[in-house]
This record gives sequence, C-alpha cells and structure tokens, in this order.
Amino acid sequence: MSLTTHRNKQVPVTLLTGFLGAGKTTLLNRILSEEHGLRFAVIENEFGEAGIDSDILVRSEEQIVEMNNGCICCTVRGDLVRILGQLAQRRDAGEIGFDRVIIETTGLADPAPVAQTFFVEEDIGRAYRLDAIVTVVDALHAGQQLDQHHEAQEQVGFADRILLSKTDLVTTEEAEALVKRLNGMNARASVGLVDFGHTDIAQILEVGGFNLDAILEIEPDFLQDVAHEHDDDISSFVFRSTRPFAVGKLEAFLSTMLTEYGADMLRYKGVLHVAEMPARVVFQGVHMMMGSDLGQPWRDGEARASVMVFIGRKLPQDVFLEGLEGCLA
Repeated sequence: MSLTTHRNKQVPVTLLTGFLGAGKTTLLNRILSEEHGLRFAVIENEFGEAGIDSDILVRSEEQIVEMNNGCICCTVRGDLVRILGQLAQRRDAGEIGFDRVIIETTGLADPAPVAQTFFVEEDIGRAYRLDAIVTVVDALHAGQQLDQHHEAQEQVGFADRILLSKTDLVTTEEAEALVKRLNGMNARASVGLVDFGHTDIAQILEVGGFNLDAILEIEPDFLQDVAHEHDDDISSFVFRSTRPFAVGKLEAFLSTMLTEYGADMLRYKGVLHVAEMPARVVFQGVHMMMGSDLGQPWRDGEARASVMVFIGRKLPQDVFLEGLEGCLA
C-alpha cells in the first residue's frame, strides 16, 4: 500500500493510544521522521500539569499542540474540540498546511469519548475523518495492566490496529499467550509488532478501519455522553529545578525508590539538567524498568532546567520531591 497525500475535505485522523509507558511517543517519533512526504498536525495529551513529550519528540516542521491540563477523555475534551476547530480554520485560510492529524492520548485515556468527538461534534465531523484507533500494548506489563485497569481494556477493545512493543523482554510463549488474549478481547483488530518505534507505517496511517457499526456493537451507548473518571488512587506530581542534578546521587535515589515503590510507579519520565552534561538527559520508566538517553544539546545562553513527571498509585509525593531536592549538585 502506498501512502498518498490527502487533499479531500475531511482530514484523516489517527488516534494513538495505549497504556502508560507502552511506547506511543517512540512510535510517533518514528512516524514523524519517516520519509513519506506527509505533513502532520500532532495533538499531545499528558496526564498531569507538565508536558514532557514535546521535548522528546523529534525536531520537525509539524504543528505540535500540547494539552497537559487534564486528560483528553474527560476534563479537556472541550479543548480538543477547540484545537481541532482552530487547526481546521488555519488550514482553510492557508496559514498552515497538514495532510493528517495524529492525536496521542495520555496512557490513562479511555478512547471512547475521544472517538465520540468526530461523530457528535458537527463541525469536527465535517472537517475530519477518524481513520483508525491504533493501540500500543506493552508486552512485558500488559497482563498486569489489563487485569487492573479498565482504561487498558478499553484501549484494546476499541483498537483497529494493535501493536505489541517490548516483545524482546518476554518469551515466545508469553507473547503468543498475550496475542491470544488480545484476539479474544478484540477479534477485529490485527496484531502487529513495533520495535523501538519501527513498524510498517503504511499499516498505521491509512487504515480506514474505524467502523461505527462495529463500535456500537461493543458499546451501544457510544454516541451518548460518556462520563469518565479515573481511579482516585492514581495521581501525578511534578518536580522542577533549575539547579543541575548530581548524576551519582540521582541514580542512587531512583534505584532506592524503584526497590521501594516500583510496583506502584506506573509511569515516570523527564527531561533533566545534569551537571557537566552538554545535552538534556531524557529519562523514562515503567514500574521497575528505567532508562535514559541523551536528548537535544543545550544551546548557548539557554536556561537549563529539569522537569520530571511521576504517575503512580498512592506514591508518597513528599518523599520523592524531598529526595530529588537532595540529589541536586
């Protein structure tokens, strides 16, 4: 299948979803850096008050809009309608150009209310077409997430495409068992693999897979207002500082926190200012798995700062914030 530039009235939209830490932003980076000749408008939503992913995304000419003052499926759905409307107006006026829209939801989003937007909001429905819901599933943590979180189940149930990430961290038998479980939850969606964002882009961007009749079979009330609330046990907090981290202290502290609270640390990530490092350090983790990479170099005269976001179940915020303060150089 070849990817073609769309010039018709309705702009195709890909809804990229998946539970916390599944690898959505890594996949999005891959899509943005692929040579396909398409231009994208990207809408990023994060759970919590601070956005990190725009710093992790590749530098590009894409239109990237952040929504980090709530979850896209409930508190800020009105913002989504407003942003999509503004993008359409600016595109029609010739101020910006894009061929497709990708909406990356927070890992705690129920995709149903987001998908609803394209059917119950008349102006949005005229300007956009929901092409597909693509769900990234973390092969290592999926069993636990599907058992414990309704949102993870909904993300699989509504998917038109399911992409398994981190299959290198599980056995072949475990991967096969997970695929069987996913097929049982959603027989409509094909299951593929994504390896550090690498997958067949054509299978993601021109799916034509969102079928309203099929969705109404799973959820007859889909077109009605869906009240959605998150588990009160799950919350997020942010650490910020303009002082640099001492890398040894930070590694020791985070290692202690993982030992103590790793099971409840659903997702944590940040862009760090580390002493004597010429570039940002991009830090990410899910439960007990943590890693870091060098990001964009700091520019001359640029204000350097660290921002870290933690999402978890009943995490002791004061312990984390005070401990991180003690890791500063």
